[in-house]
Amino acid sequence: MKNAVKILAVVMLLPFLSGCGYNKLVTQDEAINQAWAQVENAYQRRADLIPNLVETVKGYANFEKSTLTDVIEARAKATSVTVDPSNMSPEAIQNFQSAQSGLTSSLARLMVVVEQYPDLKANQNFLELQAQLEGTENRISFERKKFNDMVGAYNTARRVFPRNIMAMIFGFEERGYFTAEEGSEKAPEVKF
Repeated sequence: MKNAVKILAVVMLLPFLSGCGYNKLVTQDEAINQAWAQVENAYQRRADLIPNLVETVKGYANFEKSTLTDVIEARAKATSVTVDPSNMSPEAIQNFQSAQSGLTSSLARLMVVVEQYPDLKANQNFLELQAQLEGTENRISFERKKFNDMVGAYNTARRVFPRNIMAMIFGFEERGYFTAEEGSEKAPEVKF
C-alpha cells in the first residue's frame, strides 16, 4: 500500500516537476560545451595555418629568426593550454585567452616585419595565407561572441526562480565569459 501511495504521489507531482527547468539547464549546459568546442575549433584552424605562414615567410624573407621563433613558440604555448568544458571557470578561460593573446601578438609582430619585404607581400601563397588567417580571426571573434551569448542565457536561466533551486540541487555552476584582455582598449603601437 505504501508503494502505491508513493507511486501515485510521484505521478501527481510529475507535471509540476516537468516545468522545473532541469531539462532546460541540461540543454543550455550542453549548448555551451558545443559552443566552446567551436571556439577551440577556430583557434585550432589558426594554429594549423601558422606553420604554412612561417614556411612561406622563411622562403621569401631572410630576416631575424627570433620573430619566426617567437611565433612558433607562441603557437606551441597556445595549443598546449586547454579548458575542460566541465570546469569552465573564469580563471580557466582567462588562462586560455592569455595563451592565445601571446600568439596574436607574435603574429602581429610578424606582419609588421613582413611589411619590409615587398616581394613577400606580393607572393600569391602569402596573400592567400594572410586572407585565410584574417578570415580565421573573424571566425574566432564570431565563435567567442556566440559562446558568450550562450553563457549569458545559461547563467540567466540558472538564476531565475524556480530554476535556481534546480541549479542548486543538481550543481549547475555559473559559467565564465570570454573577456577582453587587460589593456586591449588601447590601440597597439606599430613601429617600422
